[in-house]
Amino acid sequence: MTIILIRTLILYFVVVFSIRLMGKRQLGELQPSELVITILVSNIATLSLEDVEIPLLHGILPILVLVCLEVVMSWLSLKSVTVRRLVSGTPKVIIRDGHIDQKMLKELRFSVDDLMTALRSGGVFDVSEVQYAIVETNGSVSVSLKNDYQPAQRGDIRITPESLDPPQILIADGALRENALAAIGQDRRWLESVLRVKRIPMQEIFLMTADRSHYHIIRREGRDSA
Repeated sequence: MTIILIRTLILYFVVVFSIRLMGKRQLGELQPSELVITILVSNIATLSLEDVEIPLLHGILPILVLVCLEVVMSWLSLKSVTVRRLVSGTPKVIIRDGHIDQKMLKELRFSVDDLMTALRSGGVFDVSEVQYAIVETNGSVSVSLKNDYQPAQRGDIRITPESLDPPQILIADGALRENALAAIGQDRRWLESVLRVKRIPMQEIFLMTADRSHYHIIRREGRDSA
């Protein structure tokens, strides 16, 4: 049992290190080569855990080799367009000016249901509203609407809002974050005065966020105050 526990911990850290080395992509954003490496790494790690007769090095070494191969291929893809196209492919246009490219759908093995599901996930229910739809190399679909169907921007109606930084987390679970105070141009004295007015000890605050003009406080029991 102790041997299994030690092997599990070692493989855990090796796999985490390997995934971190490959980069910070979510599962749905993986390129084909990255997805293959991820599956192979998980299978190799599983074999080493299931069979204690297999030397641990025989599990770690293939994982490191695969990850190093992926890092090298990623570097080559950055340097060479040809390699990038061979490894990841190229984006494909499947809708132009509201017209579906049926030939391209067949090449990509995209059914009509697949296409409509992708459009609906982007908030589009009518193909005629689409100017361009492109299948990216990771399988996701990017959609550009025709001008008549694009939502109005503030610039279109001559509204110029004040640019504000996002709110910072000042207090989380009763703990103060000093750097966040500096980010909104305030200091501890300002915070203490706010808490004094609200009559809330810092230890009773579950979450406090603030920007340069507003703040919001949530007590541990869930009672809001702002």
